[in-house]
Amino acid sequence: MNHARLTTPYVRENGQLRPASWEEALTRAAEGFARARAAGPDAFGLFSCSKATNEMNYAAQKFTRQVMGVNHIDSCNRT
Repeated sequence: MNHARLTTPYVRENGQLRPASWEEALTRAAEGFARARAAGPDAFGLFSCSKATNEMNYAAQKFTRQVMGVNHIDSCNRT
């Protein structure tokens, strides 16, 4: 089994992935979240896993409600 870990972030440019710095990758991610927030409340939703820990699901719902400003989160806990 190959347990290689990703140590360099990649970003998509012109349809292709290329290595990037962590600063560039995180900046692009933050810009994507900002665009989703600016697009309105129906532009973002989050699915979390029912097999994730309670702490992870709590962090996901806090991010969705506090940072993104929407209540569109589903953790599929009913399955």
